Amino acid sequence: MKKYISLLLYLLLVSGAYAYIGPGIGAGVFAVVFGIIIAIFLGLVSIIWYPFKRLIKRFKKK
Repeated sequence: MKKYISLLLYLLLVSGAYAYIGPGIGAGVFAVVFGIIIAIFLGLVSIIWYPFKRLIKRFKKK
């Protein structure tokens, strides 16, 4: 039990680390977020588009 209390106190009282992150991490985060948004958008478009495509193909055959 003393280990858990000391770990909790350590985590609460530790100050932040002053480190340089750099501009590369921002570009990476932007690319990941942009990629996720594009993937969701393309997934939704494909779910909506393919039934319409089959419907148009069916009407063109008639």
